[in-house]
Amino acid sequence: MVLDAHARMVACLQGFIPTLFYGFIKALIRTRFITPPGTNRFDSEGDVWYGIPEFNLLAQNVTVPGLSPLFPDVHCTSDGTICQLTTGEGEINAATTITTLVHSSLFNLTQTYFMIAGIAGVNPKYATSGAVTFARYAVQVTLQYEFDAREKPASFSTGYVPQGSFAPGQYPAELYGTEVFEVNNDLKKLAVAFAKQAKLNDTKAAETYRLNYRTNPLFAVGAEAPSVVECDTATSDTYWSGVLLGEAFENTTTLFTNGTGVYCTTQQEDNATLESLLRGTKAGLVDFSRIIIMRTASDFDREYPGQSAADNLFGDPGAFLPSILNLHLAGVKVIEGIITGWDKTFAKGVKPSTLAQNPSSFPLHRPSSL
Repeated sequence: MVLDAHARMVACLQGFIPTLFYGFIKALIRTRFITPPGTNRFDSEGDVWYGIPEFNLLAQNVTVPGLSPLFPDVHCTSDGTICQLTTGEGEINAATTITTLVHSSLFNLTQTYFMIAGIAGVNPKYATSGAVTFARYAVQVTLQYEFDAREKPASFSTGYVPQGSFAPGQYPAELYGTEVFEVNNDLKKLAVAFAKQAKLNDTKAAETYRLNYRTNPLFAVGAEAPSVVECDTATSDTYWSGVLLGEAFENTTTLFTNGTGVYCTTQQEDNATLESLLRGTKAGLVDFSRIIIMRTASDFDREYPGQSAADNLFGDPGAFLPSILNLHLAGVKVIEGIITGWDKTFAKGVKPSTLAQNPSSFPLHRPSSL
């Protein structure tokens, strides 16, 4: 199943009964809907999955009470093997949509592979515009105390302070339980291998823009052509821009993951989606080990040398179209890999090799003190 609203999901239904809309979804794509000024509706994250040659997601359109009023339907192939859903943008929309889906009696999601597939901002230290990224960790980076930067203590490197602590860099003493999620790294590796079979899209405008980053050796990767990258994602309802915030949230990711996470994309939904799926797993309705986080880079999270943070935010990096197209180009390879390998590999599930990812040892991976 595919989920939209700055987050996408792909799901396949096995044993689907069209008249009742019951069955097992093998793969589900979750997307979020966005239509930037000057673009057409068909350029959005959800629409890139419609009218494609590989499969028809509009063959069945199932209205689910409680989904977003803007996106009330789950779209599925005629045999129910693959479905797509749009959540709407932001953490509240993502959480309510996925919770509604998980608890709906219209689908059996116990064997479903969920692919979160949406666009994101990118850290030029680790990836570039148009890149396709796969995350092991999702970190809720702004779930902290915050000072306006003009009023923070002079000794503080940032206005963000972990909750229950007294300075940046101190491990949070108060935890809400949604700060960090770890998905199945073994499944992620398989998804990356599938995605690398794709020929990614790029544009001259995006290529020209990203070359501005090569003047800083730290941003050398940001000046390269799009590729498939393994790195982690940051969740925040706030759409932010700038080197200082970028570095602050890099440090937050490192701190909250005990030094194992590498922040490279920023988006607005994933921790909310994952918390809903975690609760669904604990209720026996989904399997948390069957989640893939795929984000493509539509813009940079910080300015290039000589540019302002405002110009970075309000300017046009020329990568929106490649990021949308690469969702499909790479994502369809992942979906096809799951479907083709269903009997041999995916029906029984991909067993996580780390204790933190074992669905029987909740709360999966969160800060180690939880």
